[in-house]
Amino acid sequence: MGSENLDKAAQTQITNIENNTGKKLDQWISIVNKSGFTKHGELVKFLKEKHGFTHGNANMVVHYAKQSHAGAVENSGDLVSDQYNGKDNLKPWYDKIMAAVNKFGKDVEVAPKKAYVSLRRKKQFAIIQPSTKDRLDVGLNIKGVDPSGIVEDGKKWNAMCTHRIRVEDAKAVNKELINWIKKAYEQAG
Repeated sequence: MGSENLDKAAQTQITNIENNTGKKLDQWISIVNKSGFTKHGELVKFLKEKHGFTHGNANMVVHYAKQSHAGAVENSGDLVSDQYNGKDNLKPWYDKIMAAVNKFGKDVEVAPKKAYVSLRRKKQFAIIQPSTKDRLDVGLNIKGVDPSGIVEDGKKWNAMCTHRIRVEDAKAVNKELINWIKKAYEQAG
């Protein structure tokens, strides 16, 4: 599991875990795999209660542990890389958004899927998806706020989202976009 495959946000989180605990990610994976627990939630609870992890950090270690434990070749960094394969022009927009999101708090859980990245706190608050070669879609979950300005109704686009923002040029990755994502993050707490 080489760090060159990890996106910058995940690498920063892993570096912070290693610096804060004095153990390397591989050591934590070994501890998790030898804990006797098998369910994701049990493993997260184990790291939080026995080792003082934050939820987001425990969740990340468990994701890696379950992948390596199952002998999976792909890791979440590969999933993100695959999403931007042929859409390389969109990756700097994703990186800029993630750099801002990671400043919201230590409880942001980044969960890459095959087609998008899910951002969670206690629940999913946003997804970032490279939908076409020219457009990044940001789906948000914000209750009680009507779509306005750059924001449109998201339910027709993705049933998991209340709002959607189309990012079609670098200038659209701006304070207004980040403020909408932050609003969703705050509601998910």
